[in-house]
Amino acid sequence: MGRVDFGGVVKRVCLDYVPDIEVGDYTIVHVGFALSKIDEEEAMRTLAVFEQMGVLEDELAEGDEAFARAARAPQSACPDGSCESEVASQAVSKST
Repeated sequence: MGRVDFGGVVKRVCLDYVPDIEVGDYTIVHVGFALSKIDEEEAMRTLAVFEQMGVLEDELAEGDEAFARAARAPQSACPDGSCESEVASQAVSKST
């Protein structure tokens, strides 16, 4: 395990997949696992894209803030997407 700084937010992550990583290196992290080591240029490009998309803040939210953001997000009666596909198939069948 190690600590990774996500633009000021420090989280503990599993480093098993990147045994050669050292302090100061950049890494891609997904669900608490460092997946690969990347160079600084790629890290800066990736962070810039995430900021432009507006997802960086949501991804780094923790605890009460993460729950508050989720509560403010649009809600779906069918989180698995089945409602949308049912509506789409009805629209297709009506138009044919």
